[in-house]
Amino acid sequence: MKINIKKSCVVAALAMCGVVAHAGDKMPQAVDGVKITDSFWAPKLQVWNDVTIPDVLRKFEGQHTDNPAGNDAFANFDKVAAGDRGTHNHFGAPWFDGLIFESIRGIADYLLMFPDPALEARIDAYIERVAAAQATEPTGYISTYTLLQEPDHRWGDNGGFLRFQHDVYNAGAMVEAAVHYYRATGKTALLECAVRYANHMAQLMGPEPRRNIVPSHSGPEEAVVKLYQLFRDEPELKQRISQPVDEQQYLDLVTFWIENRGHHCGYPHWLEWGNPESEKWIKEARYNAPEYGAHTRPTWGDYAQDSIPVFEQQTIEGHAVRATLLATGIATMALENNDPRYIDAATRLWDNMAGRRMFITGGVGAIHEDEKFGPDYFLPPGAYLETCAAVGAAFFSGRMHELTHKGMYVDQLEQVLYNSLLTAISLAGDNYTYQNPLNAVGHNRWEWHGCPCCPPMFLKITSLLPSYIYNIDGKDLYVNLFIGNEANLDIAGVPVRIEQQTAYPWKGTVNISVDPEKAACFEVKVRIPGWAQGKENPYDLYTSDLKERPALTVNGKAVDMKIRDGYVTIDRKWRKGDKIALTLPMQPRVITPHPEIADLTGTVCLASGPVVYSFESVDNPNLDAVSIDPSAGFSLNSNPDLLGGVNTITCGDAIAIPYYSIANRRRDTAHKVWLPRR
Repeated sequence: MKINIKKSCVVAALAMCGVVAHAGDKMPQAVDGVKITDSFWAPKLQVWNDVTIPDVLRKFEGQHTDNPAGNDAFANFDKVAAGDRGTHNHFGAPWFDGLIFESIRGIADYLLMFPDPALEARIDAYIERVAAAQATEPTGYISTYTLLQEPDHRWGDNGGFLRFQHDVYNAGAMVEAAVHYYRATGKTALLECAVRYANHMAQLMGPEPRRNIVPSHSGPEEAVVKLYQLFRDEPELKQRISQPVDEQQYLDLVTFWIENRGHHCGYPHWLEWGNPESEKWIKEARYNAPEYGAHTRPTWGDYAQDSIPVFEQQTIEGHAVRATLLATGIATMALENNDPRYIDAATRLWDNMAGRRMFITGGVGAIHEDEKFGPDYFLPPGAYLETCAAVGAAFFSGRMHELTHKGMYVDQLEQVLYNSLLTAISLAGDNYTYQNPLNAVGHNRWEWHGCPCCPPMFLKITSLLPSYIYNIDGKDLYVNLFIGNEANLDIAGVPVRIEQQTAYPWKGTVNISVDPEKAACFEVKVRIPGWAQGKENPYDLYTSDLKERPALTVNGKAVDMKIRDGYVTIDRKWRKGDKIALTLPMQPRVITPHPEIADLTGTVCLASGPVVYSFESVDNPNLDAVSIDPSAGFSLNSNPDLLGGVNTITCGDAIAIPYYSIANRRRDTAHKVWLPRR
């Protein structure tokens, strides 16, 4: 199966996610065309396109068993368009607008891989309803929950509660959807709405005399940078937009949002007072007291990364989705402004996240209350681990790689892709998870959820998979992910065809053909995953007993494995027919947690390649008695007819399956990633 991405669309998609730029670059090179031919990923992408996308849209329309009344989230826009205000007839949570827009963003990028006129027409019809609703507001403000439930509380004013209302989050999600949909289709209807909304925010929010409003739920930061980049790179597009466009004001708005975090009246004291008292203080609008000055607001607390200024934050704190999306926005801005403060802040947050607060599957967010990060080394096996937080961490890592070109960031992205991300959806593509504990009993996927934020985030990251495979930086080609594909690249002005063939993650052989149009000198940097170097984590949060080492050849001749920043560099004059062969060690390995992770004392887990394994009660009825002897032999077995085709690991009488494949055969099973060390 081949998944095609059109040339013009890939240029746009790669420019959006920035996979070929580094700090200071303004016009990144882009890939001419990519075809994912991979036996692992291509069938999954097909399922997600054919099953998951219509499933998500249908369920937002109310067509699922938990909604017998048939309430339709899209109808919120129709109610606003009809003039409803304060009628208390909004369906769903305040952030449903944002989830709809996030879905459209992901679907837009799927349209690059799977052109579908019927799906495009369906999205166009949704956009018409959004535009009709926005047309009823002179400023372009369009947050349906606030308008229908509490119209006097726009942006959290007059005793509103922005932390719950999500007004800025919803606006940012619209902006990002509009940029992606324009890139995919060339259509500007949603972009018109987004520009109008962004103009309103830029005029309203900022230094005095504008308002001190920052996103309580991050995500708008990166989104509005993308709007800035779109008009910077396509200035002629301004002529097609009926609204005035000054792209610099969008970048200025994001700068304000990031740099004004932690600048507030100092109250409420969330940790000391508790949530009910703090919310009451805000809803009484006590921050408007004269002693706090004219340009003030309440603090949204550690939960929303707002207790202290961004550049003073030493650790990643609070709601894990908000925290990782804020960090992604900081890294995205660092790519634009090359400001050491932004680079240092992003690096510091990532180092703390990956080095002390990340789970072996790449998931983050240990604590159910406030869906937040725990303290350093608090990594219990039954932790919360929201799907959206893992996706946010992967987005953050992708931006950090773009900023630094260090392989450890792709290591973490890959860790999420093969573990936390894939477990978030059933093999059939129509059931999902919100939490992803590593050891659990009765952990099931759901048809739909009262807060269905994870499916849209899933679509957003999987739709970008082709753009994560390669980077081009000047005359350097970075091979990041091992996914079967064909790509036409431009490297230092020379057309080069690249082809990968691999059975990864089940087998460790990766064959890469490098076929330049004419002989040319450039560097190919091949990532050597940390796990393949015996380095499960860049800060030794986890270690393994891996003994074999990777090997690399060019045209059959061994390459000296000098690894720098996670890559082996091959610098030569490339000619038609040149072949790179990478061999990665895939034998099962035993992973041991850092001794300071108290909740994992005396336990180990198994992995092969990038895939973390779990023991499920379906295969192991005596699961509570299963333990792992690291000195015992393990066998890796191919099972093409099991769970869509997986490798299993046999450990004595016990059988382990990939963690991502749990809870697909039977409901209410038990599973364990971490088992006692025998």
